[in-house]
Amino acid sequence: MARALVLFAHPCPESFSAALHDCVVERLTRAGWDVDDCDLNREGFFPVLTEAERRGYHEVGANIAPVADYVERLRAADALVMVFPVWNFGYPAILKGFLDRVFLPGVSFRLEGGRVKPNLTHIRKLAAVTTYGGTRMRAMLVGDPPRKSVTRAVWHVCRPDKLRYLALYDMNRASDGARAAFLARVGREMETF
Repeated sequence: MARALVLFAHPCPESFSAALHDCVVERLTRAGWDVDDCDLNREGFFPVLTEAERRGYHEVGANIAPVADYVERLRAADALVMVFPVWNFGYPAILKGFLDRVFLPGVSFRLEGGRVKPNLTHIRKLAAVTTYGGTRMRAMLVGDPPRKSVTRAVWHVCRPDKLRYLALYDMNRASDGARAAFLARVGREMETF
């Protein structure tokens, strides 16, 4: 059975992001995936890259020790689905910290001649499910960093066969109908993921 690692980053269980997370997990499970549900806040993931970790960042093998369990979960995944809100045109700190601390040399990439080479090529499917408080135009005007990070940086270290970036923009003014339609879209996408 194929395994999907779902990275969820939102501290409030009553949030719309939490409803999206529940939908992703339920629909992937229904579609036959073995889901590793990683709720970073509930698990108490520590997002701060320490001085010692930064100094040992390029010591492949030893760099994994502080986050070995998360590295093992990432390495066991055939798919990666990130569920998060966009705050201040970026990831929530806990998700950014996960990428800083777990997407390490020797884990997500390797350096060959000073160039980054993908190291998570066993991840065949990559998706992000997110919401933005502002409009798509506002996100575009600042370069839409979360979209670019997923579709360029995370994509590069995985090189998946399938990539989906599902975003609800203008969440601050979204009607109940718009939220319901987006939730339904996410459900359909996960069923065929």
